[in-house]
Amino acid sequence: MMRSMYSGVSGLRVHQNKMDVIGNNIANVNTIGYKRSTMTFQEVFSQVIRGASAPQDGRGGTNPQQVGLGVNIGAINTIHTKGPAQRTDNPEDLMIDGEGFFVVSDDTNFENRFYTRAGNFTLDRDGNLVTADGYKVLGYLAEDGEITSNVGGIRVNRSETVPATTTKNIEVRGNLDSRIPIVTEDPEKGIHITDTIIKDSLGNSYKVNFRFEKTGVKTWQVTIVNVIDQASKEDILGGEVVMQDPLEFDDYGKLINAPEGEVLPLNKEGVRFGDADGNITIDFSKLTQYANDMDAKPHADGNSSGKIEGYAIDDKGVVVGIFTNGERKALGQLMLAKFDNSMGLQKIGGNFFVDTRNSGEPQYGKAANSGYGAIAPGTLEMSNVDLSMEFTEMITTQRGFQANSRIITTSDEMLQELVNMKR
Repeated sequence: MMRSMYSGVSGLRVHQNKMDVIGNNIANVNTIGYKRSTMTFQEVFSQVIRGASAPQDGRGGTNPQQVGLGVNIGAINTIHTKGPAQRTDNPEDLMIDGEGFFVVSDDTNFENRFYTRAGNFTLDRDGNLVTADGYKVLGYLAEDGEITSNVGGIRVNRSETVPATTTKNIEVRGNLDSRIPIVTEDPEKGIHITDTIIKDSLGNSYKVNFRFEKTGVKTWQVTIVNVIDQASKEDILGGEVVMQDPLEFDDYGKLINAPEGEVLPLNKEGVRFGDADGNITIDFSKLTQYANDMDAKPHADGNSSGKIEGYAIDDKGVVVGIFTNGERKALGQLMLAKFDNSMGLQKIGGNFFVDTRNSGEPQYGKAANSGYGAIAPGTLEMSNVDLSMEFTEMITTQRGFQANSRIITTSDEMLQELVNMKR
């Protein structure tokens, strides 16, 4: 039999395989996070008819004479370039804008891990962030709002709460209008009254009323008038508290003297206020006295308890819980993985990859840090298949298949002529 016929057969086989790769790429043109594959060919081997010879006895050297015996698959590589972004505005849709893979697992101990670029996640009934197939998305867990190094499934607990925090500090900031008269000259205009809301250890609210009296050109006297329980409307202060030292400003409106170490002592049965001694520290250092509007106002820390009402994921992959009292707390942070050789990863279906001996060990880290890409919430990574390139490859593959089929038919005709010589 003629060697060209078997070469043609090998050519048909590899071009069929290449068409399979092209067809799979085109079929996945709209698959989220899909990475296209490319195939290259290599010759199988060549039969040496005559070897090379060196120059000798006045003759020059000769090159080897070889006949090729077909083609084979050289490589099928996965191209891990980033696909274009598709905006969805769904907070559970995530895209890695750069290097890295999401890490997912179907194992209770999270030891059986898979890697994917497809970020079309959802929440299950328990609040777990999962893939479309129910694989849990892994990340670094949080304790009391702080991200730890413990790895587990990212979960948004719908029963999550934040405790009430008592007020420990009141900061008075703003401007005291230098244009108003001294209180002795005009009692109605020489006084500025303002208030703030403080919290006890259970989150109950109390209204603290302040009075600022202008006692001199550059001095003010501060008095805490009362502290009103917003539920019972009772005054728990038990009388006015006058700050020992007045506020004093310089000729440029800067505060040069203020009550130091001033505290608001409060006591109520069943609750706690402020620090361990029950005192709330008051800070006046942010006050000014300019010829401008009167807007001096105290601002207190502390908050009531709250239940989770939503969540958001930032560019670092931190899942932040949003609570009814306005507070925010970290619930976890997505974990990303990268490899020394991403082409060495093996596809296993479902948009998943697994590591192999040639991919290298997974290196875990956090988004937007140490070479890992940032997270783009509300966005999905589309397939990186380029249809124009795939159609071009399809044309050249079809022509290659056609040419190899012609080799077989032509070789068959030559054999037919050989058989006909006997007649």
